[in-house]
Amino acid sequence: MKGVIHLSIVFVSAMLLSKNSHGQDEFPALKGAYMGQKAPGIVAEPFAPGIISKEGWELEGVFAPGMKEFYFTIDRGVYTGPNKTGFRPTVIGFRQENKVWKKFIEFPRIGEVTFAPDGQRMYMAEGYRDRVGNDWSERKSLGPMFDRKDWGIMRLSASAKGTYVFDDYKTQGIRISPLKEGKRLPPKKMGAVVNSGKYTAHPFIAPDESYLIWDSVREEGFGGADLYISFKQKDGTWGPAINMGDKVNSDNNEAYATVTPDGKFILFNKRIDDKGDNVDIYWVDAKIIETLRPKL
Repeated sequence: MKGVIHLSIVFVSAMLLSKNSHGQDEFPALKGAYMGQKAPGIVAEPFAPGIISKEGWELEGVFAPGMKEFYFTIDRGVYTGPNKTGFRPTVIGFRQENKVWKKFIEFPRIGEVTFAPDGQRMYMAEGYRDRVGNDWSERKSLGPMFDRKDWGIMRLSASAKGTYVFDDYKTQGIRISPLKEGKRLPPKKMGAVVNSGKYTAHPFIAPDESYLIWDSVREEGFGGADLYISFKQKDGTWGPAINMGDKVNSDNNEAYATVTPDGKFILFNKRIDDKGDNVDIYWVDAKIIETLRPKL
């Protein structure tokens, strides 16, 4: 128990200190909706090129419900000459005030950031933080059903009904855990529609549970990891996995898709080089989802 308390204190202290590190001049003033960026069409484009997406490791871009906060992850590792020492994945948070976006928080990434559809909870793998006024609580565990040593959760996504969908890099697969009559059901591995191929990870479930997006390495893909989508059928089962096509995917890795809370755009990671040292955030018009939905 003392160790848990100590870690919590260290985490909170780091979070508080980080608010004053790496000043606002690291990012230019951005005004308007979507971090001041011009909306893309149905062909994916870099998000905020030269500002957010630039040389290096920028990924996991996500808007919070309400569209007034934006978070993404960078590596704060230190370069000494040509070599980098350390690896410090760090979440940067922006908030829009008076139509201007300003960085307001920075904290160590312990799990990939997603949000409950009501915006009151930030999920971080097997943990979460609740909104407290204009800030966030310390990170707490989702409990023994999810906080297991034999699992390695990277990303957990929640629907408006409270269903959890998450990946596990230790056993390679995506699991689902719905609520039934207010009770959390034990997570079960999803079927072969989702869990096929060499690698499957980073699920996003629609708030209304009408579709699921994830990334997977499959023989029929474009090369590397591609984004796939499955639509829920009338009988409650998941339809076939549909590759999201060459307007999104490429011969390199695409991963970590998330649909903006207003339903208008999809943000995702795209690896720019072969080594994975340069990863950018891309976005595309979410209308592409409807072009992929099977016609009845």
